[in-house]
Amino acid sequence: MADAEALKRAVELWREACRYQMAGDLDRAVETYKRSIETYPTAEAHTYLGWTYSFQNRIDDATAECLKAIEIDPEFGNPYNDIGVYLMQQERFDEAVPWLEKAKRAPRYDPRHFPYLNLGRIYLKQRKWWEALREFEGAARLAPRDAETAKALHNLRGQLN
Repeated sequence: MADAEALKRAVELWREACRYQMAGDLDRAVETYKRSIETYPTAEAHTYLGWTYSFQNRIDDATAECLKAIEIDPEFGNPYNDIGVYLMQQERFDEAVPWLEKAKRAPRYDPRHFPYLNLGRIYLKQRKWWEALREFEGAARLAPRDAETAKALHNLRGQLN
């Protein structure tokens, strides 16, 4: 199979896996993401396979997939954010910060405001109010209509007044 054809087929499989994942069929999603990767490895398939593993509480496997995604495309920000989130879930907040900072700087990342929100959450837990405020404001600049961002910013501003 030529590279262009393989990539096209891999993307089709990746999208199919996403549908299984969103429907809650995680085992079938894992199987289909793996088929996508076997067809043509993409950063997206590795990242989303990792995300699926995280839903199965397979955090080490999830992190490993994100690291593979970064090897394939270091400009893709989603796996940096996801590693940061996995570290947050393990309450390893200081280790999560550099991964989230990398996600913020990644040229290719959507939704771009997520690492700001996640950093804000870390700083809230660490009682670093002004750092949290800065991150939530950054998220609000990037996603002014996002309800979760607006709520986080409103709640923190209320606490600081």
